[in-house]
Parts: sequence; C-alpha cells; structure tokens
Amino acid sequence: MADNYFVELFGVNVSDKIEKKNGLSYVSWPYAWAEVKKRYPDANYRIYENANGWFYHTDGKTCWVKTGLTVNGIEHIEMLPVMDFKNRSIPADQVTSTDVNKAIQRSLTKAAARHGIGLYVYAGEDLPECEAEKKPEEKETQTQAFLRKSIPLMMKAFGVDDEGKMKKLIANWKTALVAGGVIPNIRFEDMTVRQAEELVEAIYANYKPGDAA
Repeated sequence: MADNYFVELFGVNVSDKIEKKNGLSYVSWPYAWAEVKKRYPDANYRIYENANGWFYHTDGKTCWVKTGLTVNGIEHIEMLPVMDFKNRSIPADQVTSTDVNKAIQRSLTKAAARHGIGLYVYAGEDLPECEAEKKPEEKETQTQAFLRKSIPLMMKAFGVDDEGKMKKLIANWKTALVAGGVIPNIRFEDMTVRQAEELVEAIYANYKPGDAA
C-alpha cells in the first residue's frame, strides 16, 4: 500500500468503468466499493438515518441522503439530493424507495471519490494523473514517416547540411508551388501519403540544387 492511501486510490484507473447519464460522468458504486475493499478490507460504510429511522432526510419540500465511507480509519461524509433522471430534486411527496436507494448508491460513490477512487472523473479528467503521465506519444503517421525519410535524401540532392534549413526550404518551396497552382494548398499535417509524394516530386521537378544556397 502507498504511504498516502489517497494517492494510491486516486491512481486507480477507472476509465473503462465510467458511465454517462444526461451529460454527467460517474463510476458505479459496486465497482468503486470493490476497488476500495481490494486494497482496504477493513473499509466500511454507513447510511445515516433521520430521527424516524428513515434512510433519507427531508425538509418537507425535497429530500436528501447522507452516507459515510470509512477507509484507513478516515470517514468522509457525503450528502446528496434525491433526484430524478434529469438530476432534478424530486418533491418530497413523490419520492419512492427506489429513488432513495439510487441516491444512496450515488452518494456512496461520491464518498469513495473523496477518498480518491474516481475523483478525477468528477474533475472532468479522462485519466488519473499517474496514468496520464504514462500515455504514449501519438504514433507517427505514414505521411509523417514519408516526409521524415525524404528530408535526408533532399538534403543530399540540394546540398543542404542542416536539417532545420531543409525543413524551412521545403515549407518555402511548398508555398511557392501552391501560389503557382502546381499543388493544392494543404497543410503538412493534413496531407495524405500521396499528396506528400506529389509535393516532393514537384520540388524535385521545379527546383535545382542552386536554389537552396
């Protein structure tokens, strides 16, 4: 276990367990609970009852639930309104036991987030920090690979000994070829392999080694 239990739980990747509803993202309670218990078997939760022993609280107009989740000896308490499928508070006289049960599950999930599990989801992130740092760089496209391999050959053909200068020359020549109507005006990053080949072919056909001086 990590010295800081929050850091350990915050680093759990729950990205493939994220569910979306009405534009909101959340992690299901069973999964959040399972991830906590796998690491902290002594973790436990509590559903706070009102004075009448009900699992929800009310002011006579709307209702809410109150839950607590204890991990590593630390309890985080979460209160959540009893809401409908549009995330609007349900009037007290229309609340059902099913509504209350759903609110309890969502409240416990948010309590788990306070301990770290899936907290980055509520912050609008796609991955926890540790996973985001591990994200591999984007793979080189075929067009990028073609242009990269073409540069050394063009440097030799045009007598250029500096790669940076060669790249600038290619960009300048591309601009001139576009202005002359030889090739279409397409950004390097948007080019297909064939369009990149046509650019290189046009440069060889229209420019001579002395043009690079």
